[in-house]
Amino acid sequence: MRVSKLFTRTSKTAPADEVAKNAQLLIRAGYVYKVMAGVYAYTPLGLRVLEKIKQIVREEMNAVAGQELIMTNLQRKDTWEVTDRWSEDKVDVWFKTKLQDDTELGLAWSHEEAIMEMMQQYVKSYKDLPQVVYQFQTKLRNELRSKSGIMRGREFVMKDMYSLHATEADCDQYYDTVIEAYKRCYKRFGIGDSTFVTFASGGSFTKFSHEFQTLCDAGEDVLYVNEDHSVAVNEEVLDEAANELGVDKASLKPVTSAEVGNIFKFGTEKSEKMKIFYTDASGTQQPIYLASYGIGITRVMGVIVEKFADDSGIVWPEAVAPYQVYLATIGDVTEQADALYDELTAKGIEVLYDDRDVRPGEKFADADLLGIPHRIVLSPKLVEQGSYEYKSRTQQESKGLTKDELLAILSAAE
Repeated sequence: MRVSKLFTRTSKTAPADEVAKNAQLLIRAGYVYKVMAGVYAYTPLGLRVLEKIKQIVREEMNAVAGQELIMTNLQRKDTWEVTDRWSEDKVDVWFKTKLQDDTELGLAWSHEEAIMEMMQQYVKSYKDLPQVVYQFQTKLRNELRSKSGIMRGREFVMKDMYSLHATEADCDQYYDTVIEAYKRCYKRFGIGDSTFVTFASGGSFTKFSHEFQTLCDAGEDVLYVNEDHSVAVNEEVLDEAANELGVDKASLKPVTSAEVGNIFKFGTEKSEKMKIFYTDASGTQQPIYLASYGIGITRVMGVIVEKFADDSGIVWPEAVAPYQVYLATIGDVTEQADALYDELTAKGIEVLYDDRDVRPGEKFADADLLGIPHRIVLSPKLVEQGSYEYKSRTQQESKGLTKDELLAILSAAE
């Protein structure tokens, strides 16, 4: 992609009302456009990052037998009344609307009830279980406050997965399988070393749920962790979880974190309330065990920005960066730069080519702000020497490389 063809432009300032660092940088770099508090549009650059994150999640969910689908955003009132989750007294984040005939509808903030309602058409027998389905969808939640940029939005992209099981033992076993799949996701995002499986409130359905919390100064949660980080407990369940785990609270230290995932066992509560059952081997009707598994795709993007950004801008981990290489020119080397751009692209290396007629300093500042992992510069002197100026986004100094050395670095980074 050539920078001259992008409709977005970088900016030295963010909107005055934007207080979150992640949103400030993403707006300045042209990854997102702020529509209102908690609502952001994603530009082609921003969409590339989201799609990289989604693809990692998709691969890991497919690896644990997930089947991808997409549910409707419009939700019927009666679907949620059955489980007593339509009323604002029980769920205070609904956006609701009406059809022209005054039929009340809700805009999906989650999909447990909708999934169960659909699956009753297909799950009749114990032979039909287990089943695992997931989706990537824009969720809408009427949050009271939204001051954390894309880390807490009123409109956001989420991966939500649901597993249905004949027995509690099967549900428990699969639940543990998903925990490991989630760990692989966060490792691939580049935040695995600072993301912990955390004991959290289970609400009215189970004693505990599990959150995936990433250490982050801009986070909204407080975790208590032990010295080797093998135990992590959300502050809201500290006393109960410490007793459950047999851990001395004094050995746990508080840290600030951001939730990037949540997994939850509903048991048979949804099945029983919605009267959705399967027939076991003896011909007896039995309730279905349900668990749900969420990852906030846009939230992960925001947390990555918060964790790795420096004074110059965003620093994307290789796996989620919109492009691998930022190619810039100094002086009249268009022919050579075009040839390198074509060569790298042919090798499957994603290149953002700054072909603009602007000062070198502006190009370098934009390269840092955008956070592309590798910067390559061509100039008449470098062309004459047969070398390329290379700089990693995580390093301060640049160095001259031959083409073979340059390709070796880029190949190793893939």
